[in-house]
Amino acid sequence: MPLDARVWVYQSNRKLSTDEVSAIQKAGAAFIADWAAHGASLKASFDVLDNLFVVIAVDEKQATASGCSIDKSVRFIKELEQQFNLNFFDRLRVAYVDNNEIKTCHISTFEELAKSAKINGDTIVFNNMITTKAAFDSEWRVPAKNSWQSKYV
Repeated sequence: MPLDARVWVYQSNRKLSTDEVSAIQKAGAAFIADWAAHGASLKASFDVLDNLFVVIAVDEKQATASGCSIDKSVRFIKELEQQFNLNFFDRLRVAYVDNNEIKTCHISTFEELAKSAKINGDTIVFNNMITTKAAFDSEWRVPAKNSWQSKYV
């Protein structure tokens, strides 16, 4: 995907098993193969990263993702939630790296971890609110001190 491609990151509420990742990747490939905006095929990609994140990207040079096509992608993610008993829309869950392992917790727990010095401003967190491939490459994994979670560390 080009650096200006539009990106959506969905973080699961739990780690996915190898079988779940495989099934979700297969479903994602089928989804993007048929994904269109006003009849125009979208040049898109889909991946599951770190058994935790679903990432969808679309190169809008070919066709722009419209409101209807974005709604379709959200419905697809909601279908995955139901099928695999997941939650991809809990924006109060923080993903962070602890001893080279990605962990997740509620923001209140993250705050407690910071107060007890188990994490700090240098702890790597994931900024799932990025919107472009360029931001994904440079701002998705960042030290907590450079993220929206900085007020907690």
